[in-house]
Amino acid sequence: MTPYLAILAARFRTLLQYRGAALGGIFTQSFFGVMRIMILEAFYAASAGPGPLPHAAMVGYVWLGQATYAMFPQNVDPDVRAAVRSGDIVYELCRPLGQYGLWFSRCLAWRTAPMLLRLVPMLLFAMVVLPMVGLGEWRLAPPPDLATAAAALAAMTAALVLSCALTTLMNIGLLWTVSGDGIASLSAGLAALLGGLIIPLPLFPAWAQPIIESLPFAGVLDLPARVYTGVIAPGGVAWVLARQVAWITALVVIGHRALARGARRLVVQGG
Repeated sequence: MTPYLAILAARFRTLLQYRGAALGGIFTQSFFGVMRIMILEAFYAASAGPGPLPHAAMVGYVWLGQATYAMFPQNVDPDVRAAVRSGDIVYELCRPLGQYGLWFSRCLAWRTAPMLLRLVPMLLFAMVVLPMVGLGEWRLAPPPDLATAAAALAAMTAALVLSCALTTLMNIGLLWTVSGDGIASLSAGLAALLGGLIIPLPLFPAWAQPIIESLPFAGVLDLPARVYTGVIAPGGVAWVLARQVAWITALVVIGHRALARGARRLVVQGG
């Protein structure tokens, strides 16, 4: 376990240096957060009946998605992608470490550090700045109570691990490709659409709900956001965590098996 923690800590410290990128991300995600709320409010105003999500929950849903944007499994690890393309992956396979644990540790730092750099400023903007400029109806409200806050924190932690399991599986998929462009493009669209980043999942039509709920992407944003906003009552939090843990377990098992199969069949050009 110590080598994996060392890898995680080293990459985490490296990624914390990209403060300029984080600043640009804060501005961009704040802008798109406001735009998404305006678009959804237009749909709410045009609807004859009440929306599937209360207005405050919809606003909170959007801001949580923007604040945790860097956590989403939208792309493959650029270092792993470069290693596969160059053939340097063979050196990693020769190391006395489990390859899955190595990639997962790197991914955990890669998903956590950029998110933490943006999370607090984004929350301050959504909770404090918006009311100060007369946009209090668009602010991110705090959880209803401490129990809900604790449940949301647990669900968000599980969402981070789930996102890393999905990303690691996508990294393993690079063993069967040459450039990895297809996996990166496909994962970005699927994660954003089916995770609730573009449209809150409760706003999808009823016929699509069973399909969406059967996929792991809802556990990255939709379920934690609905716990945070109180849409999912405290009694349903155990089900949320059980679903996230079940998907994490399944993805880790699939990842281990796929990695073992891919490593046996891997051919490095020129070697």
